[in-house]
Amino acid sequence: MSKQSSENFYSLIKDITDNKDFNRLNKELHHGITRYDHSMRVAKWTYQICDKFNIKSINETTRAALLHDFFVDADLADENGAQRLKDHPSKALENSLKYYDLNNVQQDIIKSHMFPCNFIVPKYKESWLVSGIDKVVGAYEMLRFKTSLYIGIYLLFLFEIIRLPR
Repeated sequence: MSKQSSENFYSLIKDITDNKDFNRLNKELHHGITRYDHSMRVAKWTYQICDKFNIKSINETTRAALLHDFFVDADLADENGAQRLKDHPSKALENSLKYYDLNNVQQDIIKSHMFPCNFIVPKYKESWLVSGIDKVVGAYEMLRFKTSLYIGIYLLFLFEIIRLPR
């Protein structure tokens, strides 16, 4: 991202990144990193793709991409993993609407980003874009961070077994 693009990106999202409740995502683990870092990665990719293809709704789409996972684990504490997967977009939308006026496209981006897991079909091209980016970024993060963590733990376990006296 060029210096000018980076400045534009950060000025576009400054009010969100300054929000104390949004910053709570810095303490939430997600794909082996924080939910904050995951959301920033999705927003940056969204911004860059919208910029490259001259998508007019770049600002709205980028902001919704940043807000797509705006929830903390305590918000869904009573739910199992599958239910959380399905329900977290609604909670993210609810939390986003507490602080920001979102248009219909932005609301659809947030509530449909987990399609097909939550059965809410995206209505707009921007919704499809963010949903796709979220899946690519999630897969990257799982492979890069979570899988390497598990491999590291497994190797440590193996080395401990090898060192045990027999």
